[in-house]
Formats: sequence, structure tokens, C-alpha cells
Amino acid sequence: PAVRKFHKAQNQNKQRIQMKEALSVLCLALLVSVSEAAVTKPGLGEFLGCLRSWPSPESPITDDIFTADNTTTFLSSYLSYTKNTRFASPNYQTLMAIVTAKHISHIQATVVCAKSNGVQIRIRSGGHDYEGLSYISSVPFVILDMFNLRSITVDVPSKQAWVQAGATLGELYTKISEAGETLAFPAGVCSTVGAGGHISGGGYGNLMRKYGLTVDNVVDALLVDVNGKLLNRSTMGEDLFWAIRGGGGGSFGVILSWKINLVDVPKILTVFKVNKTFEQGGTDVLYKWQLVSSKLPESLYVKAMSQVANGTRSGERTIAVLFYAQFLGRANELMSIMNQSLPELGLKSQDCLEMSWLNTTLFWEDLPVGTPTSILLDRPSKPEKFFKSKLDYVKKPIPKEGIQKLWNAMLKINNNIVYMHWNPYGGVMNTIPATATSFPHREGNLFKIQYYTAWFDANATKVDEAEIYGSKYFVGTLKRLMEVKAKYDPENFFKNEQSIPPARVKQ
Repeated sequence: PAVRKFHKAQNQNKQRIQMKEALSVLCLALLVSVSEAAVTKPGLGEFLGCLRSWPSPESPITDDIFTADNTTTFLSSYLSYTKNTRFASPNYQTLMAIVTAKHISHIQATVVCAKSNGVQIRIRSGGHDYEGLSYISSVPFVILDMFNLRSITVDVPSKQAWVQAGATLGELYTKISEAGETLAFPAGVCSTVGAGGHISGGGYGNLMRKYGLTVDNVVDALLVDVNGKLLNRSTMGEDLFWAIRGGGGGSFGVILSWKINLVDVPKILTVFKVNKTFEQGGTDVLYKWQLVSSKLPESLYVKAMSQVANGTRSGERTIAVLFYAQFLGRANELMSIMNQSLPELGLKSQDCLEMSWLNTTLFWEDLPVGTPTSILLDRPSKPEKFFKSKLDYVKKPIPKEGIQKLWNAMLKINNNIVYMHWNPYGGVMNTIPATATSFPHREGNLFKIQYYTAWFDANATKVDEAEIYGSKYFVGTLKRLMEVKAKYDPENFFKNEQSIPPARVKQ
């Protein structure tokens, strides 16, 4: 009994020691967690003092600095390029100031003063980023707003142009069209997108099957690096130039402007829009679209958009699939291609509209025929709705049963606008190596799906799932991007919640 009692006491003592060790580990973890979560707001005064003392007598910066002290002006500046109503209320605990740069020296001053005072910056050109990462943050930060830097210079003989980061696509398209009606640039369909972020992310558009993405047509860039130096392609080096084309310029510096190659388009293009509801065989047409859309001639781009629509009976809901197309040619040739490749769509000659390339940009924004192209120069005034969007790349056709499950899921969503955009790949995208730029999604993709939902009720709730996206999105280029980051920004100054980390920094 004495031996048993002794062993029992030993076991109890051992358990107490183990419990203390476990508690110590938990307490240590808690302390580390708390210290990491604590946000130390850098001194705004030191940053502003540095900014205002920056020597640039010909371009003073004082009038271009907005702080929360002037609430009305500050809020107006914040909202002017805030696309998503989800982020329409600035967090005054973290957002310290907004610098609306008008000169390169303003960019250099913001970078240098932010870095020397431990202030993070977020770089905004158009504000279309889905998660607002260019104008929100969980840590104290300053917005470097680029919308004033919007000059565009087109050189017709060389078929090239310089476009500053704050210029919108609508402004770029207008300027190109004014210079030459048979010149274009392969970029996105939304005219208020800022060129800076759109191009650096690998901008996708309806000319991509013929000419690739924005980054495939970039030949030079001006970038302010982490030390405030202005670099071009020659001085930044090919590795950094590779990284900013698809890896996002905001991870490596501040993009001031891009030099782009313009592409040839005919004087007359053809577009169409055909609607097919579920009852009209929309599912069957979409299934066939998956099989042929990436194999069509590279001069033809046919996308699909599925959405919830009103049924034939009052209160009834159904799924409608809209098929949009743009063809670099005339209507009769387009009819011949479609009747051979996708006769299930039932395209009629009256569905086809012939127009200039500039007018096709209005078509893609669903504006009525005859809308003046001057509307492309309009800039956003305020956020219009709450929205959330995500993307998938599809390598195998979705079976009809799977499509029906998607329809069922969409019909269950009430009180929201719900879309699925099906964007075709193929064409020249299959010939560009995945490593040619840091945008890796090339051959092997049939199409890309964008899931989009929007709502207007401020009280509606949405759950955003945090995800480790880097290795999934950048695939084989992530390691190289991290190595370039470590070389040019080893202290990880240029960062946001989804930026590229340096190779030696674990996140």
C-alpha cells in the first residue's frame, strides 16, 4: 500500500507539473498573440511634418494632404474613388491621412516619409479592387491616391502610348480612338477602372483571345521604389519588370505610368447579345458553349452571363443566360461562324450590330445604342452598392447536372443581385508561356467564372472567408515573386492584406 501511495503521489505531482507547463505555454501564446494583435498608431504629426517639408517649391504638397481633422473634405476625398459600399465608412482608428498626389515628388515624399516614420501606405488608382485593399487596412495607414495623375500620350506611328496610373480605361480608350480609329488596347470592359491597378494585375478583356492581357502588351513602366527612386524598365531590371506585370505593382513599388503597345482593329466590329432562359434551353446552350468557346477563331470572343430573372408567371423566378459577343469583322462572317460552331444559340442577323471599336465599349457596359461616347470620360461620384465577387478558373466542362445545381443555388438567394460571368479562354492565351509574365493562368483553361452578388440593404450581412490564396492564384510563379520582393523590398514596406511577401518573411 505504501508503494502504491508513493506512485500515486508521484503521478499526481507529474500531472500538476504537466498542467503548469501547459498553462505556461498557453500564457506565452496568449502574450505573443496579444502583442502581435496590438496596433501601435505611428505619430501622424511626424509623418505630416516630413511630408510638408519635402523640397518641391514648384509642386507644393500641402493642399493635397487630407486628414480626419477636416471631416467633410476628408470623407469626400475617401468616397470619391470608393467603388464598393461595403467600405464606404473609413476606419478613423487606422486611416491617418489621404495624399492626392499631383506630381511625382508627392509620390516620392509619401514613400520616403511613410517608411521613415513607420507608416504603411495603400496605393489607389481607380478603387475597383473587390476587397478595397487599396483604401482599407487593419493597421494604421495612409492612402496614396493616384487619380490626379492621369495623362495619356499616344504615338500613332509607333503604335504605342504612355498612360499614367490614375487614368481610367474610358479615358484611355477615348484618347486612343481620337488618335486612330483602327487602334485599340486589350483591357477591361468597365470604363471607370484605373489603369494603374488594372494593368499591373494582368487585366483581362474581350480582346484577350486575339492579343492577350494588358501585361502582355506592356513594354516599359515608371515606378517609384521603396527608397523613393524613380525607375524605368532599364534601371529597375528585368526581374522587377517581370514581377509588376501580373504580380500587382502595389507589392513592389508605386506605378506612376505604363508604356503600352496598341493593337490593330478593323473600322467596323460586330457585337451581339442573345438571351436564353432555362425554359428556352439555356442550360443546353451553356453546356455546348463550354465545349466550343475556347476553340472559336481568336478574333471572336463570346462570353455568357447567368442570372436570376423573372419567369413567365407572376412571382415566378428562373435562370436566364445572356450570351455576349465581340467579333473583329462584319456581321455576315460572324453569322457563318456561329451557325457552324454554336447553332443551338439560334443567332439571327437582326441580333448583330456593327459599330466602331470605341462604341463596342459602350455595348459592354450595357448602355443603349446611340449613347454619346463622352460618357466614357465620366468618373465615379460615390459607391452605389455593396458587392462581393470571387473567381474560378475552369479546366474541364461542368456537366449539365452540375450546372443545374448552380441554378438551384442561385435561385435560393433572395433579395440580392446574383450573377455568374463565364469568360472564355483559348486563342493566343494558349501560346503565351505561363512564366512570360507573373500572371500564370494561360494554357489549359477553358474559361474563367466570376461569381458576383450585390445588395443595397446596409443591414444585410455577409461572411468573408479568409483564405491563403497565394499558392493557388500565382501557382508556379509565387516563389519567384517572393524572391523578387525580397531583393527590391526586403523589409516588406509595400504591402497589404493580400500582397506578395519577401521570400525570407513568413506569414
